[in-house]
Amino acid sequence: MTFNLRLKKVFWPLFLAMIIAIFPGCSREHYKAEADEEVYNIINSKWQDDFGNKANYTISDAPAEANDLQIEKAIPTEPVSLAEAVGMATAYNRDYQNQKESLYLTTLDLTLRRHRYAPQWFGTIDGSYSKSTDSSGNNLEETSIGSSAGFDQTHLLSGGALISTSLAVNWVRFLIGDPRTSLGSVLSATAAVPLLGAGAGKVELEQLTQAEREVLYRIRTFNRYRKTFVVSIINEYYRVLQQRDSVTNAKNNYERTVENQNRLEMMAEAGRIAGSSVDESQQNVLRAEDSYVAAVQRYEQLLDEFKIILALPTDANLTLDQNELTALEDIKMEEFDYTAKAGIETALVSRLDLANNTDRVDDSVRKVKLAAEGLGPELNLIGGADVDSGEGTVFTRLEFDNGDYVAGFEADLPLDRKAERNAYREALITLEQRQREYENSVDRVKFDVRQAHRKLQEAKDAYTIRKNSLDLASKRVETNKLLLDAGRVEVRIVLESQDALVQAQNDVTAALVDYTIAKLVFFRDTGILQVRPDGMWEEKVQ
Repeated sequence: MTFNLRLKKVFWPLFLAMIIAIFPGCSREHYKAEADEEVYNIINSKWQDDFGNKANYTISDAPAEANDLQIEKAIPTEPVSLAEAVGMATAYNRDYQNQKESLYLTTLDLTLRRHRYAPQWFGTIDGSYSKSTDSSGNNLEETSIGSSAGFDQTHLLSGGALISTSLAVNWVRFLIGDPRTSLGSVLSATAAVPLLGAGAGKVELEQLTQAEREVLYRIRTFNRYRKTFVVSIINEYYRVLQQRDSVTNAKNNYERTVENQNRLEMMAEAGRIAGSSVDESQQNVLRAEDSYVAAVQRYEQLLDEFKIILALPTDANLTLDQNELTALEDIKMEEFDYTAKAGIETALVSRLDLANNTDRVDDSVRKVKLAAEGLGPELNLIGGADVDSGEGTVFTRLEFDNGDYVAGFEADLPLDRKAERNAYREALITLEQRQREYENSVDRVKFDVRQAHRKLQEAKDAYTIRKNSLDLASKRVETNKLLLDAGRVEVRIVLESQDALVQAQNDVTAALVDYTIAKLVFFRDTGILQVRPDGMWEEKVQ
């Protein structure tokens, strides 16, 4: 009977603990949704207007934000436009997803760091039963039940002061009717205020500050990545179309060489040209066919690579909209408004990666100061209090008059500072490294802008030159055909002019694409390229 009674006393607290854990407990989906909400609230609060549009940063298994582009992952049945391709890439590209997840995980780490200074509820129940026999043969039984519930909270103040409070209530024994105990509570508090050195919560404060700033850096990094990513997708899209245009040019050239071969054979049969000219033309037909086959193979390879970028299977039947390339031809090659000097000035205040390097120098300066404080004596002002509730079951009535209080100080003399010395020296070296990284990043930004400006001017001039070359090559082919019919030019000249025409056609398309990409790269490297929620780009008005 005694055994059963004591077993029940152990069983009911454990049963109650299970009910507490299961009934009000949250599902996995709830925890996931709660994490998402907290992470995205932090990101939204730290996202500044000059970072760009707040869109396309939620990870794939989380509810999308209002501005996020929603694209169904399916193999398109119609030719894919440039905007659609960029949208698919930002929605499904694997590296882009990794970047979003890196931003998420960095922010998730901050939520745990912040949680250390938020109220933390706890509830514990433990029970045990033991039975043994002493040397006289008597049975010895013992039950043990313990319980507590309450919360802890640590306050970290701006100067590094730490204040911790805890309220605990012992309640299970009261619920099961143990006459030896009552429902009681205990309030505890401790405080540590740094007066000298790097004591109390100064190190924790720096860690929290750095965690907050790392999220800001990651947001900047992500937005810089978005700009680079969109430019790369547009580049790859146009390169596929450029190669598709090369296929068309190669096919047309092959058909022209076949027609020319037939005409030459008729002229040879009429005795107007030598048979060796027909042989030379036949060789040109074979070269044209080989070029056509190679162009097709190259096009299929680039298209398959682009499918992988869009996270589509390589055997998907994907077609890009060739009209996008045609539309580029309507772009007027006007004088560019930006000079290299103006571009550099803009980049120095707009580039997000440069802003990160600037702030990391400030981080290192803070760490040097903190490490320097750790070299000297450390003095903290401390205090503490423990207050119990009164007898009985009035657990809300804390008897502050009967509490235990303590006040004093903690001092650590600088007798052994080897670890602190090394930390200080390391902080100084890190500061030098961060300063060099910043200076290097400034030089790289200037170089990027100057190079992008040169490439833009080069592409503009190249397009004009190659367009004129194409006009001349077209006229040359028509003229040589007439001269060949009149017997006033060799077949070799005609064949060479046809090859030159194909090369000129390909060069014009390449120059057009080069100019388009060079303009985007210049906007990107000056920091004025902005990615819209639909994944496309626009120039930021200064």
